[in-house]
Amino acid sequence: MNATVTPAMLAQVVVSGLLAGALYAMVALGLALIFGVMRIINIAHGPLLMLGAYTTFFMYERLGVSDLRAIEYVGGSWVWGPIAFAKTRVIAALFAAAITAGAFLFLQKTRLGKAIRATSQSREVAMVCGIDVGAIHRITFGLASALAAAGGALIAMIVAIQPEMGQLWTFKSFLVIVLGGAGNYPGALLGGLLLGLVEQVASLFLTTQLSEVVAYVLLVAVLLIRPTGLLGGRQT
Repeated sequence: MNATVTPAMLAQVVVSGLLAGALYAMVALGLALIFGVMRIINIAHGPLLMLGAYTTFFMYERLGVSDLRAIEYVGGSWVWGPIAFAKTRVIAALFAAAITAGAFLFLQKTRLGKAIRATSQSREVAMVCGIDVGAIHRITFGLASALAAAGGALIAMIVAIQPEMGQLWTFKSFLVIVLGGAGNYPGALLGGLLLGLVEQVASLFLTTQLSEVVAYVLLVAVLLIRPTGLLGGRQT
């Protein structure tokens, strides 16, 4: 545990937390979509992310040179004053932010996106309005899977990938939507950023083993204090 926390150290972990949170939010948005529209928690969301990571790895291996565990796309950091911005994390966060913004625009502005939102709000009313709910379910699952796969592709740039990584990301995605509110799409963004910040700040004050427990403690605390999440959500 660090004895002294300087403002520079705190600024660094806040930046790192926001960069990680952007990726968490993008991945969790897919899980939130499935829960909002289909009323189920997709426990295969993390494995889909893992498949996306390995697909990226094998494609990169065919196009160039990579090691056995990760993709060395770009290295080093951009330094601004006392804060270092890891290039891979910045690139991943920017892509995640762009994909997330695109998904929100799709849901808000397109006819299909509005149909997805209508089905999420009330399946019965959507059917009465002539929306093919079965087709919306299939499209939503495909969109959520694409978000998970995109997350895997970005994560492969940052950390080593392994077959068991899907379980961890399923849990983190679930935690994100619990934090923001199950089925609440803006809540997924808030929950992702919050989880990233909490994890990084905890690493300043706790040992590595204890900092890994923070996410579980946070999940239990939210379920006990505000089960519907920070922005409110379904209580299914």
